Amino acid sequence: MSRRIDTVVFDLGNVLIGWDPRRLYRQLIEDEAQMEWFLREVCSGEWNEQQDKGRPWVEGTALLRAQFPEYAELIDAYHLRWKETLLGPIEGSVALLAELKARGVRLLALTNWSQETFPIARQLYPFLQWFEGIVVSGEERLLKPDRRIYQRLLQRYAVDPATALYIDDSQGNVAAAEALGLHGWWFREPAGLRVHLVELGLLERETQVAGHG
Repeated sequence: MSRRIDTVVFDLGNVLIGWDPRRLYRQLIEDEAQMEWFLREVCSGEWNEQQDKGRPWVEGTALLRAQFPEYAELIDAYHLRWKETLLGPIEGSVALLAELKARGVRLLALTNWSQETFPIARQLYPFLQWFEGIVVSGEERLLKPDRRIYQRLLQRYAVDPATALYIDDSQGNVAAAEALGLHGWWFREPAGLRVHLVELGLLERETQVAGHG
């Protein structure tokens, strides 16, 4: 029989905190197709990941401005107006986090996030203080799903993977955690996560109030 889960490790972006650069760029580029092209070909996900891996924003934006000088202002906005790419807390997930905290479950986080912009999130979202520790890719210069960043978290906080649950909205990141022996959960929405946490015995089943008649 497997041992009881006593530690929950959360991804942050689009699990606890909504993030989408479209929120910013819809204000800057009127045509939806043009905006999608810009986010695919200029400020692409792959380009943004390099900042998550520790590349300084000043270097990342300079590289793109040299390549696409006609879009210099839009490129700079990605960093200078980064706060506007945040959608805010995913309330259902934050409620689950609060319940886990109240029940004394050990809480950690592992996130792909730029070390330069993560302090903004820390300031905006007090629930980030609930974690015993947060491993940030930009600080480690390693990016999920590289197994080494998971190993850093496990070693730094003396986590037994057999008793830890890892939650992420990326199937690839979940698979990488499972390959190291953690229990994984592919996050799609808070309701499904709640059911899983109840099944693991980490949360109480919600009680139904009986009607009167």
